[in-house]
Amino acid sequence: MNSRSLLHSSVSRRLLRPVADLIDQRIERQVRSAVRRTGVRATPAARDAERLVRDVEALRHRQLTFELLLGPGGRGVSRMVGEASLEHLYSEVAALSGDRGAAERNVAAAFRLLVALESLGVGRIAGGTMNICGKLGTIPLLDPPNDEILEIGTLYGMFSAGLVRMMERDGRSPSLTIVDPFAGVQLQPGTDQRTDPTGAPVDEHAVRTNLALAGPAGAAARIRRGFSEDPETRAAVSDRGYGVIVVDGDHSAKGVARDLEWAEEIAVPGAIVVLDDYDDPGWPGIKDALDERLRGKTRFTFLGKAARSAFLRAA
Repeated sequence: MNSRSLLHSSVSRRLLRPVADLIDQRIERQVRSAVRRTGVRATPAARDAERLVRDVEALRHRQLTFELLLGPGGRGVSRMVGEASLEHLYSEVAALSGDRGAAERNVAAAFRLLVALESLGVGRIAGGTMNICGKLGTIPLLDPPNDEILEIGTLYGMFSAGLVRMMERDGRSPSLTIVDPFAGVQLQPGTDQRTDPTGAPVDEHAVRTNLALAGPAGAAARIRRGFSEDPETRAAVSDRGYGVIVVDGDHSAKGVARDLEWAEEIAVPGAIVVLDDYDDPGWPGIKDALDERLRGKTRFTFLGKAARSAFLRAA
């Protein structure tokens, strides 16, 4: 890595930030000292400098407030948004829905909902901000054929709570079913089973607490503990056809292939299937599994993607 890249790396910025803060503090002290020395004879330039110091202090306080609300502390990932990323997501959701105005409205609502849920709930919503907002904003706009929702893999249940609320905003009456092993930690093949960044255990109690934030529909959710490939688990929740299926369980190619195969069996005609972390370089098996399925005989049509999620419609 050359010196220019090193200086612009995220690691370097974190290491140098305390030094930059110390320099800023010394500059502020010098400015204040100069202002005090001028006393009543303060020049306009000195008064401007004093106002600048106050403005900088106010901005720092505001930044700290936003960092506490949207920064990575307590959840392990920042919820700050960039203009370019947001504009790109608007375009992707608009391409899927055919309505730019509705895309912007839903993405904005999804962002506010994400912040509110993580502020009030237990744990967090897994994934990047744009991916979460893309899923929450897009699903209602694709007009699912019924209001039965199945989520395969839920972590803390917070995404499901958000989806219930977004569907209700669209005048729907969602009925939610969740399948998850509730192993105490987030399970994925080939990854370390570490305590969640929030410190909260991954269990059904946390999920129920978060679903209650979505009101009666969330509190009435049906939860089945188990792995999605288990015959007993499948039998327990295959008693109905689903208009929305969110596949966010086993991220291996084999696991995704199994979940897509099951989704074809329980999706009603016109159903929306969302495949999370699609085309994510960290999880190549997800795209491989979907591409393989789409090359064969399938009920699914690929509609497009928003952030790191693929959207399918069942015939």
